[in-house]
Amino acid sequence: MPTETLVTWQPQSITPVDPSLKATLRARVDGKAKPLGSLGRIEDLAIELALMRHPQPPRADNAVLMVFAGDHGLTAEGVSQYPSAVTVAMVMTYLAGKATANAFAAANHVDVRVIDAGVAAELPKHPDLIDAKVRMGTANAARQPAMSIAESCQALDRGAELARAEIAAGADVIALGEMGIGNTASSSLLLHRLGPAPLDQSIGIGAGQDADGMVKKKAAIEKAAMRSAATAPLEVLAEFGGLEIAMMAGAVLGAAAQRRPVIVDGFIATAAALVAVRLAPEARDYCVFAHRSAERGHDLALQAMDAAPLLDLRLRLGEGTGAILAVPLLRAASRLLTDVADLSDVLAGKL
Repeated sequence: MPTETLVTWQPQSITPVDPSLKATLRARVDGKAKPLGSLGRIEDLAIELALMRHPQPPRADNAVLMVFAGDHGLTAEGVSQYPSAVTVAMVMTYLAGKATANAFAAANHVDVRVIDAGVAAELPKHPDLIDAKVRMGTANAARQPAMSIAESCQALDRGAELARAEIAAGADVIALGEMGIGNTASSSLLLHRLGPAPLDQSIGIGAGQDADGMVKKKAAIEKAAMRSAATAPLEVLAEFGGLEIAMMAGAVLGAAAQRRPVIVDGFIATAAALVAVRLAPEARDYCVFAHRSAERGHDLALQAMDAAPLLDLRLRLGEGTGAILAVPLLRAASRLLTDVADLSDVLAGKL
């Protein structure tokens, strides 16, 4: 694979959080009007969010779900029960406001953005569709690289640009969502190389493969893994990734560069975050992992980034549904530091 782009492409500079602030922030949380440690993980989350935004106070009021859509050439190998046409159908469902992600977003006051990262069709014009298409789906990774290095970089850059634009427009939190038939297969390959993790432990049922389907899926993934020995993050992304996965990785990098939290959804979004963190380790400081997916491989992906998810609801839909459900937790954690009285003021009658 050509090395020129590998040498020249760099993510935007990301400032790591300052761990020396943790003790001060812990003291602030401990001093609130509540028993010590009584809010458990929410207290830890409050500190994480404060570290991200320092010296500004943490905020999570304005959350945006970015749903990236793309198709995968690997579907030609039978890795999914569903054809790529379903990706188009689901994009139109998001735009109609009728998908599960839309319903969950409405219930939690989260804005939704729908992005065509690489759907293998010309989508009809729609005022709510963001056209960021790099190409008409990826190539079949079992037989050739899914995309070129240049296309991978283009997708990363577009994802970062879109996240920065949302933040400039007032977003406090970026939540990741995706749609792409075949993208659990791509995610398994990314996890295998970038975790790294055993390939057989990285493959799950995706959208509900039966026993015969799993035989085909495993064979295709194994064929792809044997085709390329790539281990460098950008090369691995080009060999096995999806355009929606690459743009999600870019969104992680873009939000982290702006010191904003990114809520990572399930297995596929975590694979994208893994790509981002392998490209820029500082980005890990800005990732909040929403939930533990029921999809096989997700535990390994979480372990690869030393991540403890907030929820465990046996979800495996994707779309950003788990990320949306985590938004109220970030809002509550942020307000713990900004809105809750200090115990000393309560006892002194200074409210």
